[in-house]
Amino acid sequence: MKRPYPRSYGWLAGAVLAACLLCACAPLLLGGAVVGGSLVLTDRRTSGAQVEDETIELRSISRINELLGGRAHVNTTSYNRMVLITGEVPTQADKDTVERIVSRIQNVRAIVNDLGVVGNSSITSRSSDSIITGKVKAQLVNARDLFANSIKVVTERGTVYLMGRVTEREASRASGLARAVGGVQKVVQVFEILTEAELAAMHKKKANGTATKP
Repeated sequence: MKRPYPRSYGWLAGAVLAACLLCACAPLLLGGAVVGGSLVLTDRRTSGAQVEDETIELRSISRINELLGGRAHVNTTSYNRMVLITGEVPTQADKDTVERIVSRIQNVRAIVNDLGVVGNSSITSRSSDSIITGKVKAQLVNARDLFANSIKVVTERGTVYLMGRVTEREASRASGLARAVGGVQKVVQVFEILTEAELAAMHKKKANGTATKP
């Protein structure tokens, strides 16, 4: 596929496309499916799970901030009710406490606690992480054999976490693209693996408007 942008701005162009994809600002042919007005077809969560994920994130951060305040830097990312906890806390006890808080939130079904017991990351480090996230998302958007909207990207201290409901092939492909991005120290898969048959059945239900809450 020809790039409509100079090579040196390839990742930036991809990032713009990624933003458009996420906000559904225009239809886009991606991975053989039209997305934009039909983003729901590429988000492999039910509508109920999407709402619950947002609620889980809001409640968890609110409760963590109430307890730890500014002495910790904690992020929670929920996808299909699986919660990834990243950031930094001063002690192992704090790390355990954060996990306990999240586990008590309604609808949480699994937790991946990858908090670092270290000092809070700097603004420079967090800015670098944001840039890496943008570049990884751009790579996923540019890959014609992936549904970028079905994969969530989180970066913490140079480690890229990939979340979503994907097949083994998609997991391997997305991880390879992420590892190739400059500045990435490590890639961690936090995927829910689907078989090709499960994915095909899911797409059929979505297309027919008959997807139900699991």
